[in-house]
Amino acid sequence: MNKTLQRKQAPDKVSVLTTQVSTGSFRRVLEYVLELSERKASSYVCFANVHMIVEAFKDSRFQKVINRADVVATDGLPLTKYLEVFEGITQPRVAGPDLFPALLSQAAQRGKSVFFYGNTPEVLEQLRKRALKHLPQLKIAGMFSPPFRTLTSREEEEVVTMINETQTDFVFVSLGCPKQERWMHQHHGRVKACMLGVGQAFNTYAGTDQRAPLWMQKNGLEWLYRLSCEPKRLARRYIYTNGKFLYLVGRLYFRKLRNKDLLPV
Repeated sequence: MNKTLQRKQAPDKVSVLTTQVSTGSFRRVLEYVLELSERKASSYVCFANVHMIVEAFKDSRFQKVINRADVVATDGLPLTKYLEVFEGITQPRVAGPDLFPALLSQAAQRGKSVFFYGNTPEVLEQLRKRALKHLPQLKIAGMFSPPFRTLTSREEEEVVTMINETQTDFVFVSLGCPKQERWMHQHHGRVKACMLGVGQAFNTYAGTDQRAPLWMQKNGLEWLYRLSCEPKRLARRYIYTNGKFLYLVGRLYFRKLRNKDLLPV
């Protein structure tokens, strides 16, 4: 006897500056993402951190890309602190590097297939080997490392056709922010799967990059660890985005204090 799928309600969204982020426990987000895959429709999930919030604040078009996502998980600890201070919400961190392996495990248990898109061929191959080592029953529908250039319209259509022909349930995307979020938005309605922009999670799962120690993760210092590993590439970004975020949040905090909308904590 067929049972009608009872759809779970999407996690509520609240604003962090100009970006709508999803609230709820790690488990609730995990279960809702799994349900998105059950619907056999096109959907996408973003993982918001300070960098993404600041990029969305600067660029209204990118802001729309994020706000139209089905789920915008709270990847960064500063976002959870923001929600606690300004919204009175106790929100756990729902990080891409944590949700990614959890979804792979669930996919293996439930017979769902996954597709890895982005990053380099070397990382994809290492990712494939490690995933199958830990989850031998995992169905990897395919992998694709796009060239470091803009694809032609014909190439784009070929990629969409290639992914859809696998009938995969999940497409994990690792192109870096904001490229991967724009890619998912552009392919929303075309790629018939649940797309997730997990970025660096490919590297940490594959073992090509080390993740920050647990104490740094718990104290919101994962960015500092990544900065120490790649100072030339990340220094300018982190100095600007972290500084900009603190400035915007501080300005909002004191404005609310003046208007008596917020009591000092």
